[in-house]
Amino acid sequence: MNILILGGGGREHSLAWAVLQNPKCDRLVVAPGNAGIAAIADCANLDICDGGVVVTFVEEEAIDFVIIGPEAPLAAGVADRLRDAGVLVFGPSKAAAQLEASKAFTKEICAAVDAPTAAYGHFTDAAAARAYVSEMGAPIVVKADGLAAGKGVIIAETVAQAHAAIDDMFGGAFGGAGAEVVIEEFMTGEEASFFVLCDGADVLPIGTAQDHKRVGEGDTGPNTGGMGAYSPAPVLSEAIAARALDEIIRPTMAEMARRGMPYQGVLYAGLMIEDGAPRLVEYNVRFGDPECQVLMMRLGAQAFDLMHAAAEGRLAEAQVNWADDHAMTVVMAANGYPGSYDKGAVIGGLDALPETSSQMVFHAGTKAQSGAITASGGRVLNVTARGTTLQEAASKAYDMVDAIDFPDGFCRRDIGWRALKA
Repeated sequence: MNILILGGGGREHSLAWAVLQNPKCDRLVVAPGNAGIAAIADCANLDICDGGVVVTFVEEEAIDFVIIGPEAPLAAGVADRLRDAGVLVFGPSKAAAQLEASKAFTKEICAAVDAPTAAYGHFTDAAAARAYVSEMGAPIVVKADGLAAGKGVIIAETVAQAHAAIDDMFGGAFGGAGAEVVIEEFMTGEEASFFVLCDGADVLPIGTAQDHKRVGEGDTGPNTGGMGAYSPAPVLSEAIAARALDEIIRPTMAEMARRGMPYQGVLYAGLMIEDGAPRLVEYNVRFGDPECQVLMMRLGAQAFDLMHAAAEGRLAEAQVNWADDHAMTVVMAANGYPGSYDKGAVIGGLDALPETSSQMVFHAGTKAQSGAITASGGRVLNVTARGTTLQEAASKAYDMVDAIDFPDGFCRRDIGWRALKA
């Protein structure tokens, strides 16, 4: 098969790496890709949020199957345009993608099916939002309603911080994503990510992970797109996963189908777990980044077969074959991230690192310039390893980090600390 992956970050590099291991893949194209992806696949410079452009490319290149990586093309309806053109695609429709594109929509769905989640208010003007915060008190969570690249969530420790976040969002700090704001109860517990494939009728769990959103060690500092992840997440036990499926995910999927917007693709449920009970923090309509990297490291070639089955409506006959293993990814970011940072720094030492089924450096924000790999984004590399224990995976990953020459970058040194401490 000829396969096209849309996207150009670490998530898409790991998807490409897994897909290429499957013998069904004859040719792989990634648009737009990055320097790491270009080393293993063809890259194409496309506007991936323009469905017409993508459909034309698919027809010209005889693409058989499209995997959509990021949320923006999904929210723009690219999957719909591909399906209308008769192209097999992995990713939800624009209507179904509202589960990520609108926090208020997700809250409405949760209310309709009585799924456990945080109490909330939805606001279209700053004064009403500030009044709600003043009444509820802090800590409290302020979220831009729309897509904000994983950064539109502020955990406010004080009412003043919440008011400032509200003013920033309505003031345009997150562009159109902050035109409406959802304010939520602060939930306590431990957060983990649960990934399921959906084909409009059936759901298939494909793994758990735990992300590290705060920029600083010990989970301090501002939120980021993610500084590292590991899989599996011990806090998300089989019993808790079963509860999440029965109380949150399956009812959501049934409600989406009832509304005429059946969900097909991967559904990422962020869960807050306390006293053995899961509550929904948020849905994402794509693989998490960097959680995808650890999932692909553990799934390998079967990842393609599972996505293909979801796209063709065959999940009822599919199954996941897990090894008894662990994976960790450590994000190397540019100094200053998630604030302002410089681009163009040269990264050395990558050629000497292993590229195996248990050790890979996935590129997130890189470019090839004058024969060198340079940093082109805030999150630059995802140093990923697999081991029989989480400690073994961590040791392999940090050994690789230490072999990379990137003085303009940094990483957290405590990825996986909760599980390792336990």
